[in-house]
Amino acid sequence: MNLEKSKENDFKEINNVIEKEFGKLDGLLNNAGFLGDKTPLENYNIDVWKKVFDINVHATFLLTKSLLPALRISKEGSIIFTSSGVGRVGKAYWGAYSLSKFAIESLGQILSDELENTSNIRVNSINPGAVRTQMREQAYPAEDPKINKEAKEILNAYLYLMSDKSIGISGDSIDAQ
Repeated sequence: MNLEKSKENDFKEINNVIEKEFGKLDGLLNNAGFLGDKTPLENYNIDVWKKVFDINVHATFLLTKSLLPALRISKEGSIIFTSSGVGRVGKAYWGAYSLSKFAIESLGQILSDELENTSNIRVNSINPGAVRTQMREQAYPAEDPKINKEAKEILNAYLYLMSDKSIGISGDSIDAQ
């Protein structure tokens, strides 16, 4: 699915298919991300800026909103947003990516607060930290990738928040490392 170009009905169709095939959804991991440019704000290309927000914020919001009906059916649903260290503290040259991750942190907090007394859905975010990914290599081209953990090494943080062991934890932003 092209997250940059998808419309709200595309996301609603995902919910329809999940409910038809599985009856409910127990967990949602929002992990899509686009880095964009690392450049001063005054030089930021508006088309790249929009693409970052379309993928990182708008698609995440629409997918989450559209899947809430299937998550509400679950006995204990879990939503996880993948954030970033630059989504907690702004950093020069990270522009749209940093702002999009601040938005994701806020989205998780707001949704957690809204769902607290109206559902059994818990909402949290995770900062994966330095992980050996293509995006990390793009962001830090001079860094030796071997110094970073592989994605499978931080998986336990995600599994914990998806499991029943995290029942009662909502509105938190944790570090995977």
